[in-house]
Amino acid sequence: MQRETMVQPQVQLPSEVWSHVFGYLSATDKFSVRASCRYFRKLVDHGALWKDWAVILGFQTGPYNSGFWATLRRRKVSSVVVRSTRAKDWEQLAQALPAVGTVVMDQRSPKSFDCLKGFPGLKRLAIRSSSAVLLPDTFTLSQPQLLTHFSLCTVTFPIKAMESLLSAVSLFPNLTTLTCHHMGLNGETLLMIRSILMCLPKLKHLSLSAVHRRCICIPRSDPSSSAGACGQALLSLELIDCMDHSLPEDAMKLMPGLKSLTVFYKHSHQESPSTGYHLKTWLSDLPHLSTLVIVKGPPVKNYVTSIPATVTSLTLCTGLSSEEIAAVAVQVPDLLHLHIDPWPSHLGAHTAQIPQLFPKLKSLKLRHEHVPEKDFLHLHQLQDLQHLEVVDNRPQLLELTRKLQVLTNHRLQVTTCPRQRDVFCCPCVCQVY
Repeated sequence: MQRETMVQPQVQLPSEVWSHVFGYLSATDKFSVRASCRYFRKLVDHGALWKDWAVILGFQTGPYNSGFWATLRRRKVSSVVVRSTRAKDWEQLAQALPAVGTVVMDQRSPKSFDCLKGFPGLKRLAIRSSSAVLLPDTFTLSQPQLLTHFSLCTVTFPIKAMESLLSAVSLFPNLTTLTCHHMGLNGETLLMIRSILMCLPKLKHLSLSAVHRRCICIPRSDPSSSAGACGQALLSLELIDCMDHSLPEDAMKLMPGLKSLTVFYKHSHQESPSTGYHLKTWLSDLPHLSTLVIVKGPPVKNYVTSIPATVTSLTLCTGLSSEEIAAVAVQVPDLLHLHIDPWPSHLGAHTAQIPQLFPKLKSLKLRHEHVPEKDFLHLHQLQDLQHLEVVDNRPQLLELTRKLQVLTNHRLQVTTCPRQRDVFCCPCVCQVY
């Protein structure tokens, strides 16, 4: 093949076949392929091959040229991460890609906020590490009713009262997803949750940094009240930097319809002894839970008997003994998706027990370190397993996964590199997903 020619490759295949093959490549590999010739460049730049891909724009050397923007339009790029505070850079972006639906502001100034109205179809907005103070009227979107996802991480309001946040989010009545991390606001965590739910009746997913002080006693909501009704609508709750006392024992009674609960504890039980008493009660009050994620926190044995049998997706990133793993298996007999990581400890030979303990698994995520080869290969006994993700890629792993795929007649997809994450996902939690 000759560089920069339209001569088709020597292997004559229909363009549809090439496009199908390119669909299995990583973004890095696609860049390499498109540099080989114009023919492949044209095929690789098709929008179907860049679905859910985002571009990071730094503007370090000034404005981008027209060819750059034309390439992004051909790929139908709809998600951008912007690392510039200059209004002229934002204006160029809005002019070149007005159809952008997701904007992540990694650096911003008051003037850059004004440029957001240049994206009439904006549906997802993330603001991170803002040096500019956010005022309630900062967000001048042309169609605020279209915004469904809003993420704030390490941002500053002029007043640290909860009302500052509520004034900002109330501008977007159709939000279904809200993330508020490390904002230094004053107020009890549960009171904040209740206020947000009343303010945003369509909210389905809420992610909050927990307040590190003991909760005051807050009257329980009447299910017929507006707070109780909105709590019924919430499907997913995520708490980061959590401690035992971050929420009261009966907090989940406000949100009985939760199907997903994620708790990132501030400390492991080795670092700070924790009874897990509240977590045990929270789980008992969630009869419809299907997804549970616990990172660090109290010993699993302290709450394992309260994990609802309805859970089909489970993540445990905390110390685990073989007895605790067995107890979890008894509690969730229909588990389909398991991410287990006892780091800094390891599963070791216990890996061989997974097929017997969790026979229905369809996906599994774990570490390979300190797992003997014969025990790792026992995973082929999982007859329904479709995807295996190994989070620590080591030189000998490639040959080992090949052996495992042979044992499964190549029905198993094995991933040894982290999946491409959604740029909208907050860095505070993306290490687990």
